[in-house]
Amino acid sequence: MSTAVLPRRVWLPSPTLLGVIAAAWTIAIMAEFTGRVQWAHHHQLHVADLTLWASVGLFFIAWQIHIAAMMLPSSLPMIGLFRRVSASQPRPAAVRAAFLGGYLLVWTGFGFAALLGDSALHYALHHWHWLMHRPELVGGGVLMLAGGFQFTALKDRCLDKCRHPAAFLMSHYRRGVPAALKLGASHGLFCLGCCWALMLVMFIVGIANLAWMVPLALLMLYEKAGPGGDAAARPVGMVLIALGMLVAISPEWMPSMVPGH
Repeated sequence: MSTAVLPRRVWLPSPTLLGVIAAAWTIAIMAEFTGRVQWAHHHQLHVADLTLWASVGLFFIAWQIHIAAMMLPSSLPMIGLFRRVSASQPRPAAVRAAFLGGYLLVWTGFGFAALLGDSALHYALHHWHWLMHRPELVGGGVLMLAGGFQFTALKDRCLDKCRHPAAFLMSHYRRGVPAALKLGASHGLFCLGCCWALMLVMFIVGIANLAWMVPLALLMLYEKAGPGGDAAARPVGMVLIALGMLVAISPEWMPSMVPGH
């Protein structure tokens, strides 16, 4: 058993990771403005003209890009800390890859679970007559769910862990590839616990919709790394609940939150 000894200037990310984040945002911007990489918007279980497995594979690629763009920036302090601390291990590259793999595994699992839920929701929209004529309740409900979650104890606990990566690392750091995988998954679970409700919004509007992608990514980054980010959770929750009510009552004000529009 070993604990972490944290050097100074520990959270600087690697240029490779910054390049991955920049590439992910470039693809998202291209998807929005050129229409040539519309697969990056992919958020359906089965896309027309594709086999089921090809459709699932396409989602897997699009979701990794989405996670790289939206979630990795807010985890840079933790990743940078781990990168410096793990430098003394026998196989630092493998250890760092395992850490990132554990983190991505958690978010990939959530992505596929949300995809299944989104597919079930679209099925209900097409086969439940009452809901078919009230699609605005879906978008409004998701916004109100995201807003309500901002007030929960689970949000506070997970956000606290994400805002103090050094304390988390000091408590959980162990040497070796399996330990790194477990640590990355643990960090991913707290990150998921903090942000899952906000990320559900992207399944309503399309996972590469820049109008929502940019503000939500900045919000999650500020909550985790900004001064007073923990205090922003409840005001943001109030705004999301108000927007959800507005969508449910007057969907013409925000058509992007209405499925099928």
